[in-house]
Amino acid sequence: MANGVLLEPQSPVGVFDSGVGGLSVLQAMLSHLPGECFEFVADERYLPYGDKPQHEITDRVLTLSNWIRNQGCKAMVMACNTATAAGANQARAAHANWPIVGIEPAVKPASMMTKTGVVGILATTNTVASERFKTLVERFDPLAKVIAHPCPGLVELIEQSPMPENSIEALLKPVLAELTRKQADVIVLGCTHYPFVAHLISKLAGPGVAVIETGLPVAKQLKARLESENLLNMRQESIPAIERVKFYTTGQPDAFKKKLVNLLGSEWREAKVHQLLV
Repeated sequence: MANGVLLEPQSPVGVFDSGVGGLSVLQAMLSHLPGECFEFVADERYLPYGDKPQHEITDRVLTLSNWIRNQGCKAMVMACNTATAAGANQARAAHANWPIVGIEPAVKPASMMTKTGVVGILATTNTVASERFKTLVERFDPLAKVIAHPCPGLVELIEQSPMPENSIEALLKPVLAELTRKQADVIVLGCTHYPFVAHLISKLAGPGVAVIETGLPVAKQLKARLESENLLNMRQESIPAIERVKFYTTGQPDAFKKKLVNLLGSEWREAKVHQLLV
């Protein structure tokens, strides 16, 4: 029971991001949680979150969490590092007894993996500047030296359809050259948009550098949270992924759908995208 509404295993899980980045997390959840259905919100009218004032992002987190909760979703995944840093605590305070899963850069596994003792993190300007991020880095400071590098402009390039890979490489090349010069041998993707360019990051960083993303850890955390609340959907029959997701955008549905198909593949061509006015 949350806010007087009964939570049931058959209810969907709400997911939101500023744009298409959260699709990387959605992919992992669809695979790892085959019984679950999802409602995915892309807050594209306010894209990107990464360079906006913290209070604006917090306001969007609370607005979207209220909408998702009122949809009857049994849990919410904040598939955005910047939104988690700016508003996870406030959303949890506003929605007591409602499972909310946030996302943070995978500093702990990176700290355990590094052989040089140096970990690089690529993230948005706001994530790097947030108190939550600073606390996270300090927690693992004895294990590794963590170098955080903001990547302004990268989210906007990834949001273009098709992605301009030459421009993305040009933006990333000096960033990764600096991290490898400082001997980072593990690079953490601290924004859910970045897995869509992980192949370029790996290429520029070189063969001796591991690249870590957070989609699967979030899916595992969601599963554990649903199990602990007796909310996991144990449905056995196989349902196509496209029938398990409802898409909403605060931007233009046609533009979002084009990006969805470009990023996740032609099997999503028949997906319906609804416009959301919140």
